[in-house]
Amino acid sequence: GKGSFKLRVGVGQVARPSANAVSPSISPSGSSRLPSTSAPSSDAPTHIAHFITNMITGTSQADAAVLVVASGTGEFEAGISKEGHTREHALLAFTLGVKQIAVAVNKMDDKSVNYGQDRYDEIKKEVSAYLKKVGY
Repeated sequence: GKGSFKLRVGVGQVARPSANAVSPSISPSGSSRLPSTSAPSSDAPTHIAHFITNMITGTSQADAAVLVVASGTGEFEAGISKEGHTREHALLAFTLGVKQIAVAVNKMDDKSVNYGQDRYDEIKKEVSAYLKKVGY
């Protein structure tokens, strides 16, 4: 799937080592291990059949989210456009109660970007402005 069309959400709460917590997942993506806790995560790419239902279910249980934004020329513009998925996912996450969001700028190696600092700064400025407008 395209990076701008994906929202990766950590579902459930961070489990204590003694707890046998089971968290629902959108599609298994693994978990992050910390010294004394585990943070389950799920991935909700748009190419799956029941994306909206799955994203709402997972996002409504998330404590935090990572919004993955594609940097390629055309991809970023499509995602951040008025009806783009980047905007839609950020708004949906905020509406469903996700209070913390991180942004990952993906595909910086794209030929149209070539790891350009100017492109990164442009994306950072536009996404930051939109996230502030949403309420982050």
